Amino acid sequence: MSRQFFVGGNWKMNGTTASNEALIETLNGAEIPEDVDVVVAPPAIYLESVRKALSPRIAVSAQNCYHAQSGAFTGELAPAMLADLGITWTLQGHSERREYFHESSEFVAKKTKFAIEHGIKVIACIGEKLAEREDGTTFDVCAAQLAPIAEALSAEQWADVVIAYEPVWAIGTGKVATPDQAQEVHAYIRAWLAENVSAEVAEATRIIYGGSVNGKNCNELAGQPDIDGFLVGGASLKPEFVNIIAARA
Repeated sequence: MSRQFFVGGNWKMNGTTASNEALIETLNGAEIPEDVDVVVAPPAIYLESVRKALSPRIAVSAQNCYHAQSGAFTGELAPAMLADLGITWTLQGHSERREYFHESSEFVAKKTKFAIEHGIKVIACIGEKLAEREDGTTFDVCAAQLAPIAEALSAEQWADVVIAYEPVWAIGTGKVATPDQAQEVHAYIRAWLAENVSAEVAEATRIIYGGSVNGKNCNELAGQPDIDGFLVGGASLKPEFVNIIAARA
């Protein structure tokens, strides 16, 4: 089957009202191919203003979302709050959340399930650190991060998941997995889904690559059979993001 290309832009903890307006102007003026889904994830404080100003052609995502609809959870966001603002996606399990905020794979799975159950789609992030890449345990790490999600979700709920493979050693470092390296891991993830969820889910689920993707390397990466798009960090704050969106055009 043909999987719809998917490009996400994770703005992380960056941006001001002025810089956001300039970026939105660029995005609203861009010709986005019809066969590409585009999602941007601004900081929580800007979710509402970005959604109001951005073309409906581009979806907006939170960078994180909690597993409760309300309550005494200072600093957190509930799926209902996101839906109230027209936010349709959330990231879960980004390596920076795992590393700096000590989120376990089980916790990520719990939040993923809750978000989907309450109408928010999920970009679920997985990936290995440099030491794990060097000692040959990349596949083991990815499987261990995926397993709790697979255990938590029904086969039907996978329709609301995009998997983002982001090798930690390539995020913001300028180092990029070669197309062959990225394709190898994406193919493994798809095979893992076939074995542990179903062949249908494996074929339908979009697996996107993240890690220093830019306007120069995106086309070659996009040409790989199991790379269904990108989760872009720093380059999503620049005009070249438009070129990345069109990488498979």
